[in-house]
Amino acid sequence: MRFCPYAHRVHLVLDAKKIPYHAIYINLRQKPEWFPLVSSSTKVPALELVKEPGKPVLIESLIICDYLDERFPEVPLYPKDLLKKAQEKILIERFEQFISDFYNLVLHKNPEQLVDIDHYAGLVAYEEELKQRGTKFFGGDNPGMLDYMMWPWCERFAAMKFSFDEKFELSRERFPTLIKWRDLMLQDRAVKCFYLDGQTHAKYMDSRRSGNADYNMLYNEAKRVKLG
Repeated sequence: MRFCPYAHRVHLVLDAKKIPYHAIYINLRQKPEWFPLVSSSTKVPALELVKEPGKPVLIESLIICDYLDERFPEVPLYPKDLLKKAQEKILIERFEQFISDFYNLVLHKNPEQLVDIDHYAGLVAYEEELKQRGTKFFGGDNPGMLDYMMWPWCERFAAMKFSFDEKFELSRERFPTLIKWRDLMLQDRAVKCFYLDGQTHAKYMDSRRSGNADYNMLYNEAKRVKLG
């Protein structure tokens, strides 16, 4: 599914490491008959390792990304120091709470009812962490695993101005370090490979909020352009 942020994570790692791959996007409401044969859990993302004996399949974005980092170590995304690596994993795990808060906002039928809730409170620790590190990215001079595991939701911040009032946007005054980080991430090659603009994300979010998620939106639009 092209709009799945968890699958987005895997694409970022594959592209950052320049690992050749073939992507198949499926409609989550109408899953193809062959999909349970590939992924018995029918969850996305699912990565089939076609060059491994038996063509095993991995699921869960963090498991897949950690496997790729160890299997293809030429471009390491975690720190070499074991303690620092463990601390990065803690920050990745803690980010799940922000993800939950983010979805509570973007999928709410009437976001005006949530105007007094601080949906970005979960980002304060990351603002302070990056400021304390004093580096361009959490990974240092280049994006690392933490950067890429956070990015899919941070890319979707740009959708807020199209879907909601500006008061729901990420505040430059409150998060200057993360705003600068976001601008730098947009220049990263792996990010560019899978990037969608805010208006496109907003259109998909609007369709999902209406209860009729348009999983084929990009395909249908491309088809209309081709036929037109």
